[in-house]
Amino acid sequence: MDVINLMNSLEKRHPGEVEYHQAVREVLESLVEVYAENPQFEAAGIIERIIEPDRVLSFKIPWVDDEGKVHVNLGYRIQFNNALGPYKGGLRFHPSVNLSILKFLGFEQIFKNSLTTLPMGGGKGGSDFQPKGKSNAEIMRFCQAFMLELWKIIGPETDVPAGDIGVGGREIGYLYGMYKKLARENSGILTGKGLAWGGSLIRPEATGFGAVYFAKEMLATRKEQFKGKTVSVSGFGNVAWGAVKKLNELGAKVVTLSGPDGYIYDKDGVSGEKIDFMLELRATNDDVVEPYVQEFPNAQFIHGKHPWEVKCDIAMPCATQNELNLEDARSLITNGTICVCEGANMPCIPEAIELFQEKGLLFGPGKAANAGGVATSGLEMSQNAMKLQWPKDEVDDRLHHIMSSIHHSCVKYGKEQSGYINYVKGANIAGFLKVANAMLDHGVI
Repeated sequence: MDVINLMNSLEKRHPGEVEYHQAVREVLESLVEVYAENPQFEAAGIIERIIEPDRVLSFKIPWVDDEGKVHVNLGYRIQFNNALGPYKGGLRFHPSVNLSILKFLGFEQIFKNSLTTLPMGGGKGGSDFQPKGKSNAEIMRFCQAFMLELWKIIGPETDVPAGDIGVGGREIGYLYGMYKKLARENSGILTGKGLAWGGSLIRPEATGFGAVYFAKEMLATRKEQFKGKTVSVSGFGNVAWGAVKKLNELGAKVVTLSGPDGYIYDKDGVSGEKIDFMLELRATNDDVVEPYVQEFPNAQFIHGKHPWEVKCDIAMPCATQNELNLEDARSLITNGTICVCEGANMPCIPEAIELFQEKGLLFGPGKAANAGGVATSGLEMSQNAMKLQWPKDEVDDRLHHIMSSIHHSCVKYGKEQSGYINYVKGANIAGFLKVANAMLDHGVI
């Protein structure tokens, strides 16, 4: 496999899509050896086929605000690969959404879903619409207009979207209501649904729970545990909330949270009523974290920075892509951090990851550590298919088992001769092999 020529061809075909190129390059570089050992993959053009989405739907979304003004946003659905099952991946509503970001997320989703062992393909979608600052009526009208286009290409056995940034329970409800009206059926077409109409227990916190479970397995390879450890967490959404909740249960002390305005440092730890306040603040549809220090004056607010300058044993970036740069990585290493586990999708830039690996830190990549959310979405799909709802403990146990299995696969394919576990390589190879072999079985289609 000639990675350079493949990337040159991809960049020429899709110019300017830097996030997408970054995701593809990272995977291809991990697969050179395994690809050489399996000539049947090259003969079937597996790489050339897997790096291009099956189809991309883009559409305009006209909607009317409360003042009667007409707005037009852009909508997308990337159906990337369905070798293992229906396309599966979230919908993101945020001004930053563009084709490159969604293709990067959809490509990552292929391997993340493969790692869960559940029958799900990879996809992603969304819009450059900003829910923040909009009324419920405006969000409802937008979601209905979005679904008017989307419903034609999705279905419980075809493509099952979920939530992501800007798409929570409220938005899923409006989207589902419109789909139900158009398709004239109640089905498991979306995940992240309300508990009264097909949702799964612990789904909102599942991504954070899963990341902590994965980090727990990584720590155990060095006879370490969370109890007594200081953890720095970025973000302020469901992933961070789930991570903070589970970290407290396991005896760790979380000392940071972050938003677009900066980060808070709480030396006493974020726990109990502080977690409740965090959820209440987020429910106001305002992502800023500075009000935390007004409620809890012992904490500090640091404007315009990420929390990676804070001394911690474990770092969990749970906000957004490329939030942790090379300078941040150096700060964490200098401060004695032993483990970095990605709760978000590709939050660490490639140079930071390389430095973590060079210095021997435990590093959990998002496609493995971040898989708890989609795994629980898959469990929601199973519950919908059986027309039942599992108890909270059963869902949590299944999630824990899935994350342990993902860790086992990463170790199997990522353990190097030196004994160091390259989780990036392990996750990429484990996820790829399952998809590639399925594609071989299905022929050239």
